[in-house]
Amino acid sequence: MDASPTFPAIEFLDLDHTAHRELFSGEDEVWTALARLAAYLNGLIESLAGERLAGQVDERAALGELVYVAEGAKVEAHATIKGPAWIGPGTIVRSGAYVRENVIAGEGCMMGNSSEFKNCILFDSCEVPHFNYVGDSILGHRAHLGAGVICSNVRLDRGNVRVRDKDGCPLDTGLRKFGAIVGDRTEVGCNAVLNPGSLLGRDCILYPGTNWTGHLGDRQIVKNQQSLHVSTRRGT
Repeated sequence: MDASPTFPAIEFLDLDHTAHRELFSGEDEVWTALARLAAYLNGLIESLAGERLAGQVDERAALGELVYVAEGAKVEAHATIKGPAWIGPGTIVRSGAYVRENVIAGEGCMMGNSSEFKNCILFDSCEVPHFNYVGDSILGHRAHLGAGVICSNVRLDRGNVRVRDKDGCPLDTGLRKFGAIVGDRTEVGCNAVLNPGSLLGRDCILYPGTNWTGHLGDRQIVKNQQSLHVSTRRGT
């Protein structure tokens, strides 16, 4: 009998707040959904009957063939969606957003200016509004990334991303590219970096400028205390 997963999806995510819960298995680690995402999206969008662009799409936006924009969604001028991509109802893709391959955005999400998305899942009401990179990551219901937050997804040695289990032992994810899991309602402050394989629980707060690696339990606050030195300016 197979062992239970160390980090199941339900530990981080409310699956009632995504229309794509079939991507997640109770028998697998949460990040395995990322490996299934490409095949799932290709099949789903190709099977759609009728209008794929039911939402409001500005004529100056650039969209690929395998893109679904739900009724009530809005894609602003100069946004790019390569696809395959699923843009849920009420979601706004702001001008300057770059949505690459294999992206799901749920209902009522914000995909912001100068933000890049690739192989990722955004649960309902997720906000990624300014200058962000979300690669190979899953962001939970009402998760919010402050301006400039980066979900780094590749190790410097290009090896498989590893995480540590709850006993501190290394666990190979089997993924060469894996950014972060950000739990429901977690807030990540401006200019924070989530290093490859970051796992953030529900209802957490990470202070601006935090450089985070590893697993963080629910309802934790990470404070980045910077040491500053102020001196008097000399001369004219």
